[in-house]
Amino acid sequence: MITVFSYPPCGTCQKAKKWLDAHEVPYEERHIVNEPPTKEELQRLKTNSGLEWRKFFNTSGKKYRELGLKDKIPDADEDTIIDWLTSDGMLIKRPIVTDGHKVTVGFKESDFLENWQK
Repeated sequence: MITVFSYPPCGTCQKAKKWLDAHEVPYEERHIVNEPPTKEELQRLKTNSGLEWRKFFNTSGKKYRELGLKDKIPDADEDTIIDWLTSDGMLIKRPIVTDGHKVTVGFKESDFLENWQK
């Protein structure tokens, strides 16, 4: 079973879930604001994805801009970055889809075809 960390009003999340439904991929949804990933989950997601921390930030979000994170992230240590991400689910790019091994961040159909198609 895959887990989709999403924010229900998010258009990108809706597209991703619609794609999964259309391809009959079962998933459980987790509300990224009400139940954000834990520090341990984030660390595992980063490790399994092979992505840099900055790819986990919702750079178009209001909170990201308010906190001026664009300028802070390059000099921040990993613990600080994880603290930011776990402090507010709105700071996290979404959806994050994982089966515990593979991870996709955001929705790109080519990534979903490669990783989530049965």
